[in-house]
Amino acid sequence: MNDILIIALAGFTTGITTVLFGFGGGFVVVPFVYQLLRHQPEMAGHAMHIAVATSTAVMIFNAGWISYRNWRASAISTQACLPLLWFIAAGAVVGSWLAGLLSEEPIRLLFIFYMLLTIGDCLLRKGFFSGSLPRRLSLASATGGGILIGLIAALLGVGGSVMTVPLLRRHGYSMRDCISAATLLSLPVALCGTIIYAIDGWQKIPVSGFLGFVNLKIMALLVLTGLAGILITRRTSPAIPDVWHARIYVLLLCSVLLAMLL
Repeated sequence: MNDILIIALAGFTTGITTVLFGFGGGFVVVPFVYQLLRHQPEMAGHAMHIAVATSTAVMIFNAGWISYRNWRASAISTQACLPLLWFIAAGAVVGSWLAGLLSEEPIRLLFIFYMLLTIGDCLLRKGFFSGSLPRRLSLASATGGGILIGLIAALLGVGGSVMTVPLLRRHGYSMRDCISAATLLSLPVALCGTIIYAIDGWQKIPVSGFLGFVNLKIMALLVLTGLAGILITRRTSPAIPDVWHARIYVLLLCSVLLAMLL
């Protein structure tokens, strides 16, 4: 029962953070699922792979639903999304393949290292907390940035928003536009990653209820509770000033890093 409550809480939190900050799948789900499964003997050897794969599958539903609602409300900036879309998808294919070649501990350490770099980038480089006029991404930024975002996001199961938001933020976009774009750009990562994790993990888990490395029971619970979090947040959340939106975003990243370290 405690395990079910923990997963339900993680799913609900995922829905909230996906709406407000464009992330939740990986940064909320991966630490919770990893800690839950690493104590179960039949799954302990693949705990991080299962956590990442299940997180990636959940993103299809959460990011897909929110992106559809944002599209209906004309709240998606095509200028921000289109240059990155195909390059992120290409990077996601490579990242998902690499994840199957690495053992548990390197993936966990990469997750922590990635978080440290991202937090440091937000705090130390100018442009994240202060706004400016939006400008189009250069070809180099779209190509290199897109492939890197897709690769790391699929490798770690984090959706890519934690790299997409700072990148777009430094190009002058508001937090609202950054988060809408990041949510949509999580879809190619989620789709490519889930397919590859399902194939790579086929029959490697000696218990039922899995599609490759994707835990179907945990995924279903996360999707249902995540939807509840999404619906409640969209109806009740107040407008957040841009600068505070950016500050809270970084604070949440620090909280997730602490959870993974502990």
